[in-house]
Amino acid sequence: MRPLQMVDTKTQYLKIKKEVDAAVLSVMESSQFIGGKVVNDFAASLAEYNGVKHVIPCANGTDALQISMMALDLKPGDEVITPSFTYIATVEAAALLRLQPVFTEVDRQTFCMDVEALEKAITPKTKAIIPVHLYGHAAPMEKIMAIAKKYDLFVIEDNAQAIGCDYTFSDGSTLKTGSIGHIGCTSFYPSKNLGAFGDGGAIFTNDDALAEQLKMIAAHGQNKRYYHEVVGCNSRLDAIQAAILNIKLQHLDEYIAARRKAADFYDKAFEGQQKITTPFRNSYSKHVFHQYTLILNGVDRDGLNKYLSEKGIPSMIYYPVPCHKQKMFDAFGGKNYELPVTDWLTERVISLPIHTELDEEQQTFIASEILNYIN
Repeated sequence: MRPLQMVDTKTQYLKIKKEVDAAVLSVMESSQFIGGKVVNDFAASLAEYNGVKHVIPCANGTDALQISMMALDLKPGDEVITPSFTYIATVEAAALLRLQPVFTEVDRQTFCMDVEALEKAITPKTKAIIPVHLYGHAAPMEKIMAIAKKYDLFVIEDNAQAIGCDYTFSDGSTLKTGSIGHIGCTSFYPSKNLGAFGDGGAIFTNDDALAEQLKMIAAHGQNKRYYHEVVGCNSRLDAIQAAILNIKLQHLDEYIAARRKAADFYDKAFEGQQKITTPFRNSYSKHVFHQYTLILNGVDRDGLNKYLSEKGIPSMIYYPVPCHKQKMFDAFGGKNYELPVTDWLTERVISLPIHTELDEEQQTFIASEILNYIN
């Protein structure tokens, strides 16, 4: 059996090595390493795939969030509502701009924003909502957009873990996550479903004026060289990463299908186990399984994590400490929150290896060792 990894980026690369190597060599020969045709081509391809008018590539997913909030002209003290059960970058970007993060509860099944809790958290200072499509499952965007319209709020989708996810509305129409809110943000960190061989990110929007603002901010606040209209930053996706991503984008649906197949295998392996709750799929979301995350019931989660490590099986806890309990948010009143569902999940979730290269032998071994421990 091949050694187990949380994400096997090397084997994935070897399958597309000729395509990737040729694309990288082409950039090297052109010597156009920043911007240019390769980056523009990737942005156009990604816009077509995700069904949006504009894609603005940038340096990473955190920058994508920060640039988005800057483009909306949010001011220090403005409130931004986001779930506490998420990676720190979602909230960190708001804090860097001296905005006020407002942490809200998540749904126990989907791990995504609870819409009732969201509406209760809105105040006259609220300016934006940042739903997170956690682990590859979409947040309830139709309801979130209705709430945003009711209170005249911006919506920035954190789509770092769910690129390629289809969202189905009540009328039967579908859109890709990241294309539903006013702005969508994603990350191309190597472990992501569409991962670069370094860092990278992108911003999506269908608003022409907002797209121009986003482009300016990402390029030192300029839309003409050396003429700076707003305070911006320097956030660029380099051409080598764009070339790699353009190749991998052509395989993204294939990668998603492989992840879903692996998730189905785990589901069947753990079927009927009272101590394990497998990932829930709401009918509106076509899960892309960036993570396959179990909820353990009456099981020593940390003990299982250690046991699996001893057996050569990687597993991860995303996330052991929610944002509202992180020390960095003490100044924002983080510890004053009572989020029982979030706290309950952080004590019980564990994520198993899931990636495009998993085979049945590996998954059988993983599942059998988990069942051996809990039973």
